[in-house]
Order: sequence, then C-alpha cells, then structure tokens
Amino acid sequence: MAKIALGIEYDGTDFVGWQSQATGRSVQDALAVGVSAVANELITINGAGRTDAGVHAAHQVAHFDTAADRACHQWVSGINSNLPPDITVLWAKEVPASFDARRSAVSRHYRYVVLQRSTRPAVLRHRCYWSRELLDCSAMTMAATMWLGENDFSAFRASGCQSSTPMRHLQSFGIYQCNSQVTLEFKANAFLQHMVRNFVGVLVKIGRGGAKPSWAKEVLDSLDRTEGGTTAPAHGLTLMGVTYPREYQIPASSVHHDWVC
Repeated sequence: MAKIALGIEYDGTDFVGWQSQATGRSVQDALAVGVSAVANELITINGAGRTDAGVHAAHQVAHFDTAADRACHQWVSGINSNLPPDITVLWAKEVPASFDARRSAVSRHYRYVVLQRSTRPAVLRHRCYWSRELLDCSAMTMAATMWLGENDFSAFRASGCQSSTPMRHLQSFGIYQCNSQVTLEFKANAFLQHMVRNFVGVLVKIGRGGAKPSWAKEVLDSLDRTEGGTTAPAHGLTLMGVTYPREYQIPASSVHHDWVC
C-alpha cells in the first residue's frame, strides 16, 4: 500500500464544507469520487482541516492510502479530470506511512478579507465580508496582540465544536490595508470551529469603534462565547496553507503548484 498526499484548492461557495455530511455536497466526498476513479478502488480521503460551509482553500492538504501504482502527474491529471470545476488538485506526492494530513500538521494559516466601501460587492461577494464603515487597523492590531501565545479560546469556539480541548497556540497574525481591502492573517497550531470568524467578528467591532481594543482581552478571559459578539461570514475566509515537519517535504502554500514527486 502507498500513501499519497495531495495539495488542493477549492471554492467553498457551493459546498457544505470539507467534511462529508448526511446531506449536501462536501469537498471530501467530491474528492473521494475523483481519486477513486483514478485508483480504480474505493478511496477514503483525510484532510488537514475541516473548513466550514462557504469557506475556501488555496492550499488544503489531504492524504489517502491506495494499492494503485500511479506516477505523481497521473494522480494530478487523472483526479482533476474527474473533479467538478470548483476543486483542483495542485500536486501529489508519495509520503511515508507515518504521515497524517491532520495529525502531522504543525500549523495552519488562514486569511480573512474585509471589503470596506459604501456599496455592496458583486465580483467579490463570495470572497469577502462587506463593511460599509471604515476600519481602524491600528486598533484591531492592538486588540489581536492580546491573543498571541497559548490560550484557552473557549470564547471563540462554536457551540458545536467537537475539539477535546479549547487550548490553542496563536503563533502569529497580521492586519493589512490596501485601498478598500483589509486582510487579516492568522497562524496557529490548530483552530477551533469558527475561531477565526469569531476573531474577525470581535476585531471588526473594535475597528468600527464599537469597542476598545482592551475588549479583545476581556472576551478571551471570559471563556464565554456569548461575550464575543457576531461571527463573521464564512465566505471571507480562506485556508492558505498547512505546515508540516521538514522530513515530509510538503509544500507549505499554494505557491507550489508543481506535481512534486
């Protein structure tokens, strides 16, 4: 048996999320169909992160086990020919048996985009959170600094989150403005369900002047989701990359689109 890792990008607009659901179209199921067609056997796909309905991925990582013998370029071209247009496999790579797309990951990187302007977006309507009000990026940056490090992020997890622990290590963040677009970047060892979207909900309120930067620490310390305010929409969020130990030689972002043998 061989273990194959894949780099994947997808538009999450018309999916119920990464994970297979009882009803609805999932990325995991669509990908399993494409891989199974090339492997000529029933394949189970395991992903690095369970993105929610409407969330996109520029570089999701997944793995599967197979008895099929295919070259890297055959996996990529063959799977893509059996996928819908809103999913693409970027690369394929045979990995050691010890590799696990979720458990081997040491960090995940998410990006959230806010468009601040008076009129609603059309072209970017599935790619950003629309804010009529201008945001104070300095205040937002001051607020997010209070979340750095290992913390109990109970106040930022969804009520249905299945993680056994609310402890996460926020390794870095960045908030950048370019013209009407504000980009928020977060990197952590892992994220709780809705954690980034709840971060953004708090930061946007602060950026609009609805709360002081110190409120971010108050929300964190409360350990209470109801203290955190509105969850930002899913469609502004994109999984940008997943980092693994160097021994696996897994591309860290979607910059690497080669087939990677």
